[in-house]
This record gives sequence, C-alpha cells and structure tokens, in this order.
Amino acid sequence: MSRPQPLPTRPGQESVWDYPRPPRLERTTKELRVDLGGEVLGQTIRGYRVLETSHPPVYYLPPGDVDFTLLTPSVGESSNCEWKGRAQYLDAVLPGQRVERVAWRYLDPVAAFMPIAGYVAFYAGRVDACFVDGILVEPQPGDFYGGWITPDVVGPFKGVAGSWGW
Repeated sequence: MSRPQPLPTRPGQESVWDYPRPPRLERTTKELRVDLGGEVLGQTIRGYRVLETSHPPVYYLPPGDVDFTLLTPSVGESSNCEWKGRAQYLDAVLPGQRVERVAWRYLDPVAAFMPIAGYVAFYAGRVDACFVDGILVEPQPGDFYGGWITPDVVGPFKGVAGSWGW
C-alpha cells in the first residue's frame, strides 16, 4: 500500500509523517491527565511520548503518578511490540465498573525504551477523558493503537480503515 498524502501543517503543528520509524522516545513536561468514573487514574508533568511515523503520540505516565489502587493486570493479556518489547495490559477496577485493557506498560522493555519501564499508557477511547495541557484528546482511530490526537498534530493517522499496511 502506498504512503498516504500528509495533511498540511500550520504554525505550532507537527505532522505524524515527520515522526521516525523506528519510533523515538522523548520527555514531555505537558500536563497529562486520565479520568474514568469520576476518578483520576493518572496525572503528571513528568511523562514521555513515543513518536512513530503515521501515529499520533502515545503518552506514558510514570508509575508514581498513576493510581494503581484502581488498576489491576489483565488476566492472560499481553502483546509484543517490535520496537519496545512485551506489553502487559491493565484493567481499571472502580466501584461497580471494570474496564478491560484500559492501559498497558512495558515492565522490561528493550534498551532504547528502558526509560519508560513501568510507565503506563492509556487508551483514550477506553476512559472518560484524557487531557494534554487541559486539552481533551481524541483517541487514535481503531481499537489497536493508543495515540492521543490533539490540535497540534496532523495526519492522516494509522488506524482508519485501509491503513493497516502504512
């Protein structure tokens, strides 16, 4: 499948088509927050973001800024990322509510991604809301990827119908 035509950027925007492959890891001091069922699952200004061609950024929150009293490992759920290693999925457990595979983490990632060992990434489409510097994010299309779309990033984004081969 041929590469899609990147959308034009405006000042202050990034194109996901300028992101590298293999992906790059970078720190962010933007405030990240994840809400579900009236609870804050995580909030930080000490996160990382992973930037990969055709994907909106995936944000990782440090374990100390995540409420693990509301998360539990998903039973028998894991996957392997060609770039980062084996992912462990997490379920959210709140009174009267359980959301499966709401997040994931790499407990023992490959060397290039060791800085995010234990950090947690959340699927924006499986929680009530995710924010970057107070801006509500849009989930990356599809059910497989976990990127967060904000007005400062443009696509087209992998995950839409017909994008599997990008």
